[in-house]
Amino acid sequence: FGDRWAAVGEAYGVDVVRLAMPPGEAVDPEDVERILAENPDITSVFITHNETSTGVTNDIRALAAVVKSRGKLLCVDSVSGAGCIPLETDAWGIDIAVTGSQKGWMAPPGVAMVAVSSAAYERSQTARCPRFYFDFAREKKYQDKKQTFTTPAVAVLYAMQEGLAIMREEGLEAVWARHARVGRMVRAGVEAVGLKLLAAEGHRSDTVTAVHSPADSPEALKELLTVLRTQYGLVLAGGQDSLTGKIFRIGHLGMIDDADVYTILCTLEQGLVDVGLRSRVGLAAAAAQSASRAREAEPEPAQVR
Repeated sequence: FGDRWAAVGEAYGVDVVRLAMPPGEAVDPEDVERILAENPDITSVFITHNETSTGVTNDIRALAAVVKSRGKLLCVDSVSGAGCIPLETDAWGIDIAVTGSQKGWMAPPGVAMVAVSSAAYERSQTARCPRFYFDFAREKKYQDKKQTFTTPAVAVLYAMQEGLAIMREEGLEAVWARHARVGRMVRAGVEAVGLKLLAAEGHRSDTVTAVHSPADSPEALKELLTVLRTQYGLVLAGGQDSLTGKIFRIGHLGMIDDADVYTILCTLEQGLVDVGLRSRVGLAAAAAQSASRAREAEPEPAQVR
């Protein structure tokens, strides 16, 4: 989805400098440093927090440190990250963070949310590029009157209100911990049946897992996904663009718990058996159970001397 940022910029006549990573790899802060050094006229950097198409989570905190050290604005797409995994806009120096109602907020699509820093707001007042949806001054004028510029998706707002109430009751840190646990369970279960993950170690998403196809052709993968959907009611997404027919993706964000993961993994295993890609079941659930009891290594507390 980083390509979407570039496409939007080009549609509005912006000079775009792209930094593309191979599928499954995260953005390296050193590459960002190099690009900014080679292109001093860059004013803003747009980064995807959680890449839904590949199951990669970028280290926004480290990337933000590089961007802010150069005095640039940082804009982050966290559509499938915010509300599920940590994203500290103020502490990390994020100027614009964008998310949508349909992911971790547990509501239907239809509402976009944007967090804007004072620096980004001030820059928008003097920016010369055309804008409509990103007209912050106009939005602020209406919001100061407790209004919206256009008719809002009222039903979605009510759904979001309920989603936020659920999150408040659970507690934000508990929400993060649940997603981390569920992510570990999915990855462990997938690998236990001999499937390979697309995302590189250390950058694997806790909200979506991309898995290399166990089949030897796009048609065979399509058969697996069709069986899972039609026979068992499990909908898994395929790959996009260059990854079409090469991977499938498991979403595990929002209202999902351990029981859901066991259901997903057991169903996936049975589907693999049904289409002749595996010969037994039971491995994934056992691995997921072990992963649910484990914790990721936590950094040692800083020592004050």
